[in-house]
Amino acid sequence: MAKPMHPTPMLDELESGPWPSFVTGLKRLAKDKDYMVDLLGQLETSYETRKGYWKGGTVSVFGYGGGIIPRFTELKDQKGAPMFPDAAEFHTLRVMPPAGMHYSTQILRKLCDIWEEHGSGLIAFHGQSGDIMFQGVKSDKVQDAFDAINEAGFDLGGAGPAVRTSMSCIGAARCEQSCYDEAAAHRTVLNNFLDDIHRPALPYKFKFKFSGCPNDCMNSVQRADLAVIGTWRDNIRTDEQMAKQWFAKHGMNELVNDVVARCPTKAIQIKEIKDVRKDAKISSVAFSDTQALEIDNQDCVRCMHCINVMTGALAHGEDTGATILCGGKRTLKIGDLMGTVIVPFMKLKTDEDREALVDLGKRIVDFFAENALEHERIGETIERIGLVHFLEGVGLEVDPNMVAAPRTNPYVRTDDWDAEVAKMQARRKAA
Repeated sequence: MAKPMHPTPMLDELESGPWPSFVTGLKRLAKDKDYMVDLLGQLETSYETRKGYWKGGTVSVFGYGGGIIPRFTELKDQKGAPMFPDAAEFHTLRVMPPAGMHYSTQILRKLCDIWEEHGSGLIAFHGQSGDIMFQGVKSDKVQDAFDAINEAGFDLGGAGPAVRTSMSCIGAARCEQSCYDEAAAHRTVLNNFLDDIHRPALPYKFKFKFSGCPNDCMNSVQRADLAVIGTWRDNIRTDEQMAKQWFAKHGMNELVNDVVARCPTKAIQIKEIKDVRKDAKISSVAFSDTQALEIDNQDCVRCMHCINVMTGALAHGEDTGATILCGGKRTLKIGDLMGTVIVPFMKLKTDEDREALVDLGKRIVDFFAENALEHERIGETIERIGLVHFLEGVGLEVDPNMVAAPRTNPYVRTDDWDAEVAKMQARRKAA
């Protein structure tokens, strides 16, 4: 039985509404853990004073330079401050999840048992970086907790100025939209960057994320320094039987309003079957005895909307691979950035294909390590030095698809392009 609870009137108020409260979960753990009793006491103090009292420090396990988030309280150093000794140290272990975040009930129970024994019992599946967050452990128990977690088959994730824990969607295991084997790509990249994950040596963090299709369930365009997003380069596939079943259920209004009208490039039209164009880049599917959808694949931008609405009736093409984007991040020095396309299409079917992805990742991480300023993400480095210099530095050819955002002005001066090409060729010869 844990020690008596501290008065927490402000936290209690958070339980009074109709929605579930995190306070209820903390109080449940506090029935058996002195950690949580004092944690609630310190949190109540923070609410009263409107001030946070956690500070960092240095905590690690043998052989690792990162993966532990140290948290020490400042209250014990302030005269007259309330004292919460059992929460004076409340470190967090970042642990890498399996690719696609697949767990069995057995392994989840084992992880919970380990943390009940060595830590506070508080676990978050998953943090912003994708890690399993084992929150609340004292310095003298960190090594024991890690040893038990490692024995169960798990490793520490990234923290600090390092390659961070990678994330991948469930993808090919359960999703019909998957365009490549996300788990295999994730695992291959992860195994080649373990040293950069465990021993921080970069100007700032670097994240890989893997999404199996343009739906981008991992939010990699917005959040990943290197985003691998499944795509295809042939025609959308169709299934006439499923199209007719969909139409029988949803009708013409939904077809027009939710499919045709929402295509961002107006690539979809409803036509009489006899008027559908016979063209190698046209996909068509009859949804009634007289009418069909016509999709001009040259205008398709792979937004996935029509496929999401009419799943089965429409599907991605068979010539699948991935688009590689670089530079996505949240607000830091220059505000939010979305990833810029650096490889429009890369096959990811074989081990050799995945090794090519690893090679690209290594070139980019090495360039980042050598050229970025301290506390600067790769997207900010690209903004500072220019995309052309970045592409030259990592050995990629310039491609028209390398766009951060669509142009708003269709007019471009070209009178100095030949001189610029000559300068670029001269620099390459000199190198």
